[in-house]
Amino acid sequence: MKVIIAAAGTGGHINPGIAIANKIRKEEKDSEIIFIGTERGMEKNLVSRAGYELKTIDSYGISRSLTIKNISRLIKTMKSVGEAKKIIKEFKPDIIVGTGGYICVSVCMAAKKLKLPYVIHESNVLPGVATKMFSKSAKKIFVGFEETKKNVKNDNIIVTGTPTKIRNLNYDKNTIENKKVELGFDKTLPLVLIFGGSQGAQSINSSIIDIIKKEDNKNYQILWASGPKQYPIIKEELEKEKIDINNIKGIHIKDYIYNMEEMMNICDLIVARSGAMTSIEIEKVGKPAILIPFPFAAENHQEYNARALEKKKVAKVILDKDLNEQTLNKMINSLISNKQALVEMGQKAQELSIDNVEDRIYVEIKEVVNNTAR
Repeated sequence: MKVIIAAAGTGGHINPGIAIANKIRKEEKDSEIIFIGTERGMEKNLVSRAGYELKTIDSYGISRSLTIKNISRLIKTMKSVGEAKKIIKEFKPDIIVGTGGYICVSVCMAAKKLKLPYVIHESNVLPGVATKMFSKSAKKIFVGFEETKKNVKNDNIIVTGTPTKIRNLNYDKNTIENKKVELGFDKTLPLVLIFGGSQGAQSINSSIIDIIKKEDNKNYQILWASGPKQYPIIKEELEKEKIDINNIKGIHIKDYIYNMEEMMNICDLIVARSGAMTSIEIEKVGKPAILIPFPFAAENHQEYNARALEKKKVAKVILDKDLNEQTLNKMINSLISNKQALVEMGQKAQELSIDNVEDRIYVEIKEVVNNTAR
């Protein structure tokens, strides 16, 4: 099978594309797969590290505001359709897979002009621009959430889930307690895992700093990934209060957590943004969460993700505009004070998790290719 995967921007778009590519390559050793992305996003690093060739085009997200910069980007994006057509003609794929981001607009438009089959994977509850624009002409739409189905016009929409590296490790109580102790935590106190994406989240970080300053976390412990860029700023801020960032009782602050799968599995509660990947990972590990949607995400899609989990009684939501030390600390204490409720929230999260995601997607892609070849 010859496949082009269009993925650009963030890991939430690129990593599912890589997971799909890996599954195809595993099932079909002689498969040929290339990616189309840009020179600017995380794809330049992630795709090459995964062992795939990346072809680049000059595509941009389309903004509604009429500025010189946005007009210039729109012109470049329209030109990038021609760039994508050239790559497609040269590679001659059996199918094109779009996994989100502005790059899919250019590539799907090129595929449509060339009358080549394409499928789209949509990770978010609220469909992105590409999914909306090309849902009717796509052979199939794969979605990560059941709620997405009502927002997409395509008879061939399939809830496959979203590929993620995070797994439920099914630790028993003793294993979790031992791992907490190994990390220097008290095994009897709830552990709250806090992160805001790979770069951190300033509003979340500010609230945690205030919790630390006021010593408001007496009933729980904190494992906090601040983000590499914000770590030195936080260190300096704490030093003003004569607090050593490396020596705070019941609190471990890291710039980045590399063993996130393990940490998600041993924590009692997660506090995070609500990007598609984080939302899926919360379901996968079966953990309760407090979600704080990034307010500037395209079309406010993070709030839609958060509300979907809130509706299923998996998470509580605090909007960014309402976030501060008091609101966050109060909600954390409210949740950890009822252990049975925490357990039930985690169980509901686990029930939403979809297994064998890559298998499901591969079968559907293979069906499209086989039907097209007839």
